[in-house]
Amino acid sequence: MAELLYGAPAAKALKEQMKAKIAELSERGIVPCIAVLRAGNDESQLSYERGLGKTFGALGMRLESIQLPEDVSREALCAAIDEINRDKQIHGCLILRPLPGGLETQALLDRLSPEKDVDGITSASLAKLLTGQGPGYAPCTAAACLRLLDYYQVPLHGSRAVVIGRSLVVGKPLSLLLTGRDATVTLCHSRTQKLPEICREAELLICAVGHAGLVDENYVNPSQTIIDVGINVGEDGKLCGDVDFASVEPLIAALSPVPGGLGGVTSAVLAEHVVRAAVEQNK
Repeated sequence: MAELLYGAPAAKALKEQMKAKIAELSERGIVPCIAVLRAGNDESQLSYERGLGKTFGALGMRLESIQLPEDVSREALCAAIDEINRDKQIHGCLILRPLPGGLETQALLDRLSPEKDVDGITSASLAKLLTGQGPGYAPCTAAACLRLLDYYQVPLHGSRAVVIGRSLVVGKPLSLLLTGRDATVTLCHSRTQKLPEICREAELLICAVGHAGLVDENYVNPSQTIIDVGINVGEDGKLCGDVDFASVEPLIAALSPVPGGLGGVTSAVLAEHVVRAAVEQNK
């Protein structure tokens, strides 16, 4: 039976680490603040924003909600981003995506100041992952994978890691983060040939392809640790990951469950990035 890598204790530990820095900022009259920019009233985005508000409020941080109409023009959206860039009381910005009406382009995302790009969506942040230079932050979900692994003391140095998924949100940045920790990384995707065979060779397998139950008993080995990043709705209507939990859990060493795994850690990482941004912007 696999050890279950629950996210709640890892998120709690990260929040505890932040408290001293938040208190130090507070003594200087600085409250770390994130602006959440949303176009429309998508219920899943609203729910996510409410959850973030509770997380930030419990830490003594501030969330400023900026709501735009679903039919917002590109000009109005750019103006809102420009205002966030100018506002010295806002230290980070989260642009909830997808944006409506084909507005979401890299040029528009790059309008956000890299210093306030706490979720790693700008080209400057992505360049920092490659070079280690300049402003910006890693995408929170990718960074959260490492936080979870570190909390449970899963060794990365010299390990063989396979990442399934090549998105700019998780797969590609995570492969760079793991390489930076001296893992040997193979980046795969849904069209990789002999994918089960490749995955069986991994000591660490991270699944971020968005395909419910893709990873089954044919993908695993007994010493393997798996981080399941997938958020899917199964045929039974319940939330599930990219891993077929029932078939895989008895066969491996450790597994992050869905739900209950990475989500809370990702929110804690976002808060940590905002705290770091507040420190950097008030030196």
